[in-house]
Amino acid sequence: MTNTTYPQCTIPESIKTEIEIALSYYPDLKDTTINFEFKKNIKKSTMQAQPSFGSFFKKKGNRSYNIFISETVKISGETFYTKDMPKDVIIGWIGHELGHIMDYRNRSNSNLIWFGIKYLLSDNHIAEAERAADTYAVKSGMEKYILITKEFILSQANIDASYIARIKKYYLSPEEIMELIHQRDLEISKS
Repeated sequence: MTNTTYPQCTIPESIKTEIEIALSYYPDLKDTTINFEFKKNIKKSTMQAQPSFGSFFKKKGNRSYNIFISETVKISGETFYTKDMPKDVIIGWIGHELGHIMDYRNRSNSNLIWFGIKYLLSDNHIAEAERAADTYAVKSGMEKYILITKEFILSQANIDASYIARIKKYYLSPEEIMELIHQRDLEISKS
């Protein structure tokens, strides 16, 4: 449903507050069209950001994007609705996906297509892309939410082990995030 705070975005009512909080950290996206949509199942992930299909034929400044959100998450063999997860965890997940959109915005159409192909074929490229999204989120000031989300995933012994292994393999660790925060704060203090 369209909303008044971010009229260019389609946001599910059940997580509207969490999405709007995450969007508030990305003022550069205020005029970007983003469709947030629940999906029954997203392979190997909880959320997924990508340009909308028609956007591949538009100039990079005119692209629109989708953020697909898995309706459910499995913990200890039980299925939980994503919308019922802790609010700060959802904000962190959304913030990470918005980091992907920030990355995509700076790419030409041919570069974006090549990026997608490499993402499908290369473990190293997956790690590079996921770490870039985390970096955008931290540089936008979302470190609290990113760290809460990582802590939630990594400390849950009852979350599927393969999902935890994927997080450890492809995403920034909490220690790397703290280093990014330190570097960002140094840059700010020098300005």
